[in-house]
Amino acid sequence: MKTCYLTKNRLYLFFLLTLIAIQSISQNLKIVKTGSGEISGIESDHGVHIFKGIPFAAAPLGDLRWKAPQPVAPWTGVRLCTAFGPSPMQGKPIPFGMWTREFLIPKEPISEDCLYLNVWTAAQSPKERRPVIVWIYGGGFVSGGSACPIYDGEAMARKGIVFVSINYRVGIFGFFAHPELTRESGKNASGNYALMDQLAALQWVQKNIAAFGGDPINVTVAGQSAGSFCVNSLVASPLAKNLFHKAIGESGASFSVSFPTLQEAEEEGLSIASFLHAPSLADLRKLPAEEILKAPIKVRGPIVDGYVLPQSVADIFAAGAENKVPLLTGWNEDEGFSNAKKAEDFKKEIEHTYGNDANQFLKYYPASSDSIAAVSQLNLSRDQTFGSQNYAWAVLQSRQLAQVFVYRFARKLPAGKSPFAHHSAFHTGEVPYAYNNLGLVDRPWEPVDYKLAEIMSSYWANFVATGDPNGNGLPTWPAFNSREKKVMILKERSEAVTLPDADALDFLYKKLK
Repeated sequence: MKTCYLTKNRLYLFFLLTLIAIQSISQNLKIVKTGSGEISGIESDHGVHIFKGIPFAAAPLGDLRWKAPQPVAPWTGVRLCTAFGPSPMQGKPIPFGMWTREFLIPKEPISEDCLYLNVWTAAQSPKERRPVIVWIYGGGFVSGGSACPIYDGEAMARKGIVFVSINYRVGIFGFFAHPELTRESGKNASGNYALMDQLAALQWVQKNIAAFGGDPINVTVAGQSAGSFCVNSLVASPLAKNLFHKAIGESGASFSVSFPTLQEAEEEGLSIASFLHAPSLADLRKLPAEEILKAPIKVRGPIVDGYVLPQSVADIFAAGAENKVPLLTGWNEDEGFSNAKKAEDFKKEIEHTYGNDANQFLKYYPASSDSIAAVSQLNLSRDQTFGSQNYAWAVLQSRQLAQVFVYRFARKLPAGKSPFAHHSAFHTGEVPYAYNNLGLVDRPWEPVDYKLAEIMSSYWANFVATGDPNGNGLPTWPAFNSREKKVMILKERSEAVTLPDADALDFLYKKLK
């Protein structure tokens, strides 16, 4: 009897300790039921529940390489989602220019098995229905991933937003067309796998975000650089209808940027297949990803495939067929890239290119000396690639009766000690301000930087919540229209002004079309 009594005590002690352990875990992990199974994450010191590496589509491996994303196989039990999934297949991240490690993906893991997303939410109940933002990263369509430190979502979650960041296939894995793929698709189209990944992630949000306390009928899709080009394409795509309700586009749109046609993309696909000595689609799918990365590619972004993009973005907007949603968009002061020519060489190039309009062009981008010409070439690069594109987006969407807000980010980031850092309002420099993540970037921030980050992230959070960035204690940001052309200049002292170079952007856009 004594032995039996001791055994019962030990069993009781075992179950008690187990219960204590389970209760301890439950204080730090929250279990959420998704359409594919239950997941758990972690809770930050600030009460934000964080879930990383949630699969939203099947791994695009083997026969699923270059296919539209397929459903995730359901799982049993609780899946631990506390680490980012692999970044999309690409070259190793190496800091360059002004982009230090905080702007880049981790060194590993990198894999074709990359279709994962992440959720930050401070909601305590699925009944809360908080506004949602879905973040699409940049990287020139050939690099990037949601695990970059500057894309952390906790600060926005603390402002009441459910922050979702997603992965999508990049480079040749995200944008590769081939006649066999077109025939196989059932849609008479191929190539836009990156955009289809984004659509699949948005569909996942519609089906699952309420379980995280998010509101599926108050979703904002947002992106920067290539991510902004993607947002612009999603606003144009009929397949994205009702998947989101507002859009944020930071430095990127495609109103005078020529995306290839399906035929052009297929021709390049055949050329790549020849380079890789892979005569058939089956042969291409058998090749190691590392071999495919060696192929030279010209198609670096969306394709006018007749399915995801039935026409060019410009033509879709011209027909008034885009998804009419409120828009917040803009670009940065110093995001041009240029190997400056001498003033005389620059003027000769302009005269050759613009003919009778050369004098008008040089009024906006002067070349009276080599130093002035160097600045003009930087500004021209900025405006051709970003300024005129986002400006055109704002003009066209505001004419469709959508509410539009335009910014120009002009704060020159402190350079710090890194040999790669620059003291400028460079491309991507606004992102850690907009999402209040300065603390994750190693630069000698000043009080004015933290103040600007608080202002910008509040603007962004307000827009995500209501479609209007304005709020208590913030400088008034007037809506944009093509007559007054009011924009918010975001710098040490943020203020709304009439866009100072609107005439140059009007001129440039008309000439680029």
